[in-house]
Amino acid sequence: MKNSRPRPFQQVDVFTATAYRGNPLGVVLDGTDLDTATMQHFTNWTNLSECTFVLPPSPEGAAAGADYRVRIFCPGRELPFAGHPTLGTCHAWLRSGGVPRASSHIVQECGVGLVRIRLDRSATHERLAFAAPPLLKGGPLPEDDVRLIAQGLGVARSDIIAHAWCDNGPKWRGVMLASAEQVLALRPNGPLLAGLDIGVVGPRGKVGVVGTQAPDQDTQFEVRAFFPGNQGLTEDPVTGSLNAALAQWLIGAGLAPAHYVAAQGTALARAGRIHIDSDPDGTIWVGGGSVTCVQGQVWV
Repeated sequence: MKNSRPRPFQQVDVFTATAYRGNPLGVVLDGTDLDTATMQHFTNWTNLSECTFVLPPSPEGAAAGADYRVRIFCPGRELPFAGHPTLGTCHAWLRSGGVPRASSHIVQECGVGLVRIRLDRSATHERLAFAAPPLLKGGPLPEDDVRLIAQGLGVARSDIIAHAWCDNGPKWRGVMLASAEQVLALRPNGPLLAGLDIGVVGPRGKVGVVGTQAPDQDTQFEVRAFFPGNQGLTEDPVTGSLNAALAQWLIGAGLAPAHYVAAQGTALARAGRIHIDSDPDGTIWVGGGSVTCVQGQVWV
């Protein structure tokens, strides 16, 4: 590759405190002088859901307080923002010696602009959390969509007890079932769910499902995320963007408390934990642990 040289690299497991139980992310900590095609090619080669490339902030970003800039890629395209890449990149940047300009938070510059990230550190845990971006589209789903989602999930229409647009960039549709057990029992039909957006260019049929946990569990909700992928229907292990949008919907509708923990990835033998906190001003923070699993250099 042009300009190929060794660059610091970490592979980070995000939304977990236990290695190999969350959602992995590749982080190239020096993306300077790499062009877009090279970043995309490297991301495709890793076979990870996302890779990020850390850069100095732009002059405008630096003037606004940015600590670093990141470009986020998934197989086939660049993303303006994504949740687990935001937390995983910040974790890797701090671990590699990055020092934020402010003592109370880190500021990431990315495609959607500036994103605030706060660090919650105690004797028992260390978690990063990002401020949820505003919803681009909310409100109830069309009834035709709800019926099609029920068919695609293999449940009765009456099993969906609430629903909403959860679009904060990725076009998530959110549905709520009565229990976590129902959520974990789902065996969705990919072609049916893909039919939600026939003729639409880009991500299609992205459905997030949430159900309430039993009182004796250590989390309050179980979440699953489905979307069409290269091999048919894909399930994401832990999804920051979806949980950010679900939190805005559920808290705003009185379906969830201002502070809760959601589990995701259980059906994939993962143990994702997403910590949601709503400030009095309405800011919703989406947080979780991160663990570095691989550290070294990559030639890019």
